[in-house]
Amino acid sequence: MRRRVSALRVLLSVALILGFALAAAVLANQVDTRQPVLVTARAVSAGQVITDADLRVVPVAADAGVATVPDTSRGSVVGRTAVVPLTAGTLLSPTHLGAPDWPPVGQAVAAVAVKAGRLPSGLTAGSRVRVLVLAGSGAGTQVVQAQATVVSVQAGGEVSGDTGVSLLLAATDATLVASAAGEVTLIQLGAGR
Repeated sequence: MRRRVSALRVLLSVALILGFALAAAVLANQVDTRQPVLVTARAVSAGQVITDADLRVVPVAADAGVATVPDTSRGSVVGRTAVVPLTAGTLLSPTHLGAPDWPPVGQAVAAVAVKAGRLPSGLTAGSRVRVLVLAGSGAGTQVVQAQATVVSVQAGGEVSGDTGVSLLLAATDATLVASAAGEVTLIQLGAGR
């Protein structure tokens, strides 16, 4: 003997399933602890005035000890100065904003032109390098050496073909590297060197 399924029971079952799904969605939305905060949409240099185009909003669930800038503060962030260089996607903190504090005390940023073949391919900001400048020739050749962190890499121009590299290094080393006349070679170092 076959039982007949009541249309009313089917409708009631569907309504209950939809009701539970809606209740679960509402509950999940209330449990979500993420807050909309500001992050950098692109790289911002130290000392650069932050524009609206430099910012975007992302939801994050940050611990109470993590300082963030809520999206409601966007108007007060635009027009402020970046204290340190910020890469794209950096979660903004109030300590990132204010008077420039870059480069750090005792350090300097120096720009060097590096010929093709004298730097590793794929060199990026944040890479640790050893800088070698061969000054002079023959028996009078001197090698100026320093360790540095790459701040930025500007691809070679059409005329010279040299790659411009900005380096963060000790202020005394920056003076030596900048004043040495000769070809610059960069050697990328492994982590912890």
